[in-house]
Amino acid sequence: MKSFYPLTNLLIVLKYPRFKGLLPLWILLISFHQLQAQSLATTKAALRYEINAKRMGVDVNSEDALPRSREFKRIDSTYYVGWMFEGAYKYNHAADYQGYKLAAAPLERALQTLERDYRKELKTRTDDIMIYFPVFNYQLDYTLIANYLMNCYSNMDAPDKVVALMRRVLRLNFQRDYYMDAYNYLGWTVHRNRFYTSAKYPFLKNTIDENEKLALRFLDSGIRKIKKDYLLNSKIFQPGYEQSDLLAVYHYKAMLYSYSFQIDSANKYYRLLQEGNRLSHNNYATFQAICGNFKIAQEEYKKASVQDGYDKRLQEWVYYSSILDIYKSSPKAGVQLTKDMIKANGSTPGYGWYNIAAARCMMYDGQHFEALRYSDKAANFKETHIGTTLGQTHYDFSIQLLKLQLKIQEIEAQKFEHQNWWYNPIVLAKIAKLTTEKYAQQFLIINQFAQNPERDRVVYKLFSTESTVAWDEIWFLIRDFSSNFFYERFQKAAINDNRPAIRKYFHYFLAKLLIEKDNYTAAQQQLRIVLADPTLDKENEKLLIARVLEAQAFIAKEQQQSRLYNDRMNQLYYLYPQLIPYSGLKMNFQLEAKGLDEKLMEGIQALNIQWILHSNSLAPKVVLQMIGSGNNRKLSYQVISSTGKILVKRQTITKLPVEQLVQELGYKLFNVGNHLKDTSAIQ
Repeated sequence: MKSFYPLTNLLIVLKYPRFKGLLPLWILLISFHQLQAQSLATTKAALRYEINAKRMGVDVNSEDALPRSREFKRIDSTYYVGWMFEGAYKYNHAADYQGYKLAAAPLERALQTLERDYRKELKTRTDDIMIYFPVFNYQLDYTLIANYLMNCYSNMDAPDKVVALMRRVLRLNFQRDYYMDAYNYLGWTVHRNRFYTSAKYPFLKNTIDENEKLALRFLDSGIRKIKKDYLLNSKIFQPGYEQSDLLAVYHYKAMLYSYSFQIDSANKYYRLLQEGNRLSHNNYATFQAICGNFKIAQEEYKKASVQDGYDKRLQEWVYYSSILDIYKSSPKAGVQLTKDMIKANGSTPGYGWYNIAAARCMMYDGQHFEALRYSDKAANFKETHIGTTLGQTHYDFSIQLLKLQLKIQEIEAQKFEHQNWWYNPIVLAKIAKLTTEKYAQQFLIINQFAQNPERDRVVYKLFSTESTVAWDEIWFLIRDFSSNFFYERFQKAAINDNRPAIRKYFHYFLAKLLIEKDNYTAAQQQLRIVLADPTLDKENEKLLIARVLEAQAFIAKEQQQSRLYNDRMNQLYYLYPQLIPYSGLKMNFQLEAKGLDEKLMEGIQALNIQWILHSNSLAPKVVLQMIGSGNNRKLSYQVISSTGKILVKRQTITKLPVEQLVQELGYKLFNVGNHLKDTSAIQ
């Protein structure tokens, strides 16, 4: 079809005299067209005025946004407002790739129509409030739409689209960013994809260090823009407005400096955020945790639970709080926290992470089969990594390392349940099979690990803002590999790490590596350094103390120092009993048994436990009693310290074959949660 251009035809008439007779007709046509255009413009302006009036008092983020969007589009579908409301509603209800893709479409249309119809208003920069006020709403709406669209692209794992959108925003050069801090989000996007190179995303550099420098340059550009725009904005906005904009940049500065272990710089920006009442308690807690200040971290995560409690994304405070529960010998609290979160949120973003956290807590509580079940649930769930720098590589690594540790735990469980395992052909065959599976799992992890450019920062550092595993899990990754390589690395870190409270962890790892070399004297020296460290928090670092006691007990056993061995094992039992069944070490218990038959006693004595029948020992006392009769018989158990303190409260086990009963009892004596697959017999 051809277009009708009245002005072009008029020029033709004027140029070619033979068409002069048609001139009055063209003039009439032009006048009519102008009147028609004016009428349409007047009508459209009236319709848009109506939409603007109706949107007043309606929150774009409310549940009413979708029906209002339909109403606005019926009035004028060429106006951006209806598409903005639809996009906002879909964005706020999205939870996966498809949801964000659906939200992106109306947001893209809203942005396009807004740019098409109001480019002049969007590009207006002025220090005159009378000029600025009429264009203010267009700029505000644009930044809101762009913010939602940016998050859609980010959650769709399309960082190239995020960067293109940010550059599009920057070209408009708003005098104030409002909802769209383009330089901040450029820095965030680069940091989030720091381990990739320009081969994958052209906006990146080719190393992590270069990408981190690029991210910081974007943030510095954001600061320069705020200061430059101050010349205009200071005449429009209230004094001090720029501090709010600067705090948004400081948020990302603090995060980047924490990641790169520039502790003083991170502290500076977190202090500024605190003073400006803009502190992210979650980020600050993680920063304190990597510095070894676990008590402060725990307090900050509690504040984050209020600050971020209504966010539909991964609640990082839940995930990391559960790890702190493990450190303080409270894995059951971590189990409860994560299970409550899973129940409350269902299969929304974060579900997979919560299952990983629950599995880890169950593993440290000795609940082996439950830990396996939850780790499998995480592995089979397609997690959506929304609003976090934690991505799929972190997710996969956490699951695979967890499965390796569970495989090692399963091997040790066989040895605990059968103290004479080395000449039991059935058990030997099972251990051989499990060992083969363990090596296969190690091979899988190492292949993934070798391709991870962040391993120096995130794994070998033991504590990092981007680490998603407990420090203790790292030992199970490296223990079968080059001890010389890791010894040299940890030796330097124990001296030079700029986090004084973390150095003792490197000393512990040095001790473990020395034990592997049978250098027990040097290992003991390293372990004593750990226990004498003035930063050691006896309440919040019980896992570290327990691992030191475990290592000292192992050395005492190898050197046949029975008194030292018994002392360390008793301390370990009081501090973190769930670790013992999987340690390969034998615990001493006094035994007081009533009503147990011979078969049951034989089963109990087959456990890797040293039973003491005399009563003058300092070992805890196990009190067993068979109560009831016939099918109603129950085994009652309780553990009491040598001073009479109840260590494991009285409970009963019933309706189990002898072999299963003995197995469950063995773990229950160490305050393990439910070890069996079927827990109905526990009362």
